[in-house]
Amino acid sequence: QVQLVESGGGLVQPGGSLRLSCAASGRTFISYAMGWFRRAPGKEREFVAAISCVGGSTVYANSVKGRFTISRDNAKNTVFLQMNSLKPEDTAVYYCAAGRTCSTYSDSLRYNYWGQGTQVTVSS
Repeated sequence: QVQLVESGGGLVQPGGSLRLSCAASGRTFISYAMGWFRRAPGKEREFVAAISCVGGSTVYANSVKGRFTISRDNAKNTVFLQMNSLKPEDTAVYYCAAGRTCSTYSDSLRYNYWGQGTQVTVSS
């Protein structure tokens, strides 16, 4: 069982930056690929980024490529999402997820554990 707790969300102006964190419980964090997803009001949940077990492989949604960076610190059981050049369309609840695999997947069905989410609002 893995418990995930996101933090770092908030209100930011367009063009600004935020860094999301997701702290995981358990001793086997390194065994899990990690992903970030988001759900905007009135829309389906969508994939944002994923990182492999040891962090050697990452994948991004086209909408965030070049602006967002996913990383992980396995010693601290934490995964991060650095978000730069934020746009109003990035407004959503952001969720981290853990999957019992070392590969990176954009399919939410591949993930076994989910956090409660953190709100990100991009507005002037």
